[in-house]
Amino acid sequence: MLRLLHTADWHLGKRFPSFPEKAQTDLMRSRLDVVDKILDLALRHRVHAVLCAGDLFDEPSPKPEWWGGLASLLARHTSMPPVFLVPGNHDPLMKESVWAKGHAFRAQVDQLPWVHVVDRDDFSFPLAEGAQLFAAPCRSKAGTNDLALGLPARPPGDTGLRIGCVHGSTFDLPGCATNFPIQREAGVLRGLDYLAIGDTHAFRDVTPDLSVPTVYPGAPDQTAFDEKDTGNVAIVALYAHGRRPTVRAERVAYWRWHEAICRSIEDLQAVLAIPDLERHVLRLKLDFAVSVAEESEVERILTELTGTAAAHPRAGVVTVDRTRLRLVAATAEAFDGDLPPVLQDTVARLRRLAEVAEGEAERATAGRALAHLYKLLQEVDQAAGEAS
Repeated sequence: MLRLLHTADWHLGKRFPSFPEKAQTDLMRSRLDVVDKILDLALRHRVHAVLCAGDLFDEPSPKPEWWGGLASLLARHTSMPPVFLVPGNHDPLMKESVWAKGHAFRAQVDQLPWVHVVDRDDFSFPLAEGAQLFAAPCRSKAGTNDLALGLPARPPGDTGLRIGCVHGSTFDLPGCATNFPIQREAGVLRGLDYLAIGDTHAFRDVTPDLSVPTVYPGAPDQTAFDEKDTGNVAIVALYAHGRRPTVRAERVAYWRWHEAICRSIEDLQAVLAIPDLERHVLRLKLDFAVSVAEESEVERILTELTGTAAAHPRAGVVTVDRTRLRLVAATAEAFDGDLPPVLQDTVARLRRLAEVAEGEAERATAGRALAHLYKLLQEVDQAAGEAS
């Protein structure tokens, strides 16, 4: 049996500009941590090779911390099986890219005998007796040539295992642009036993009805909220030519991305009950009305999720859209009846403004002022209770 670990689409150096600075750093840094986990997994499964099918960097010339970080990770794993790095359309093999012979990253990984950069269109490598890998790199960010059909066909009489590894797009997703298109039957036409590809970020066997699996392992860590079935590598077992290999997904992701529309305080409270909340990237949209008393509970929950200078956050990364959080004007019953007359008068005037002011902005400002006043009075009561 020949065992492979197939991965792709690491996108090291990918930026997340829609998040706060610290969150961006956490999301970017974790991608290298996941690669470290993948290499450990390869050792644990005792695979014969690790196939990395493109888009390992998010751009052809990433910053030194990313290619330096990957080089250091590879160097630390000294007992690795062969690791094959295939340039994809995000990080194509060009004269100025990290894969070029003159680049410092290439100079470092070339010193590691188990690391092999796929830098030839006719790249081949014996994985074991009777098993051969064939691969080809992307040489530009866009192309129309089918790299899989460019792999050599099986010669007559060859009964060995033949594995292909390229980066490109298949035709099975409606409306999805095809860059470096891969024909659905390419694996069969080339006489392969397994075709390892990368590009889209979901784990998928594109050809479940064919004798040759053409598989996307997906991105090992999610990159956006709308991505599904991410966070895996493919563990592949090949037995003999003519017998379909077994392929299974194994999860390696650090983050889980979750977005929710909270239509009540109860919906927001339910977020606190999500397991492994510290490993979640949350995007919450608040779409409900609250009283001034309920708004304090909303703020308490959000503070618990995001943390403070003195308390760690419950969630890993949180963004909150409050544009649909509506404040209901406070009733007289919400405030203590023993308020000094000047405060009672202030509450009454703000309530009138919140209800009858001509402009929507003026009504909202009055409602917000009521909420702040309510919170201040709550804090005063709390401080008085602690002092006594």
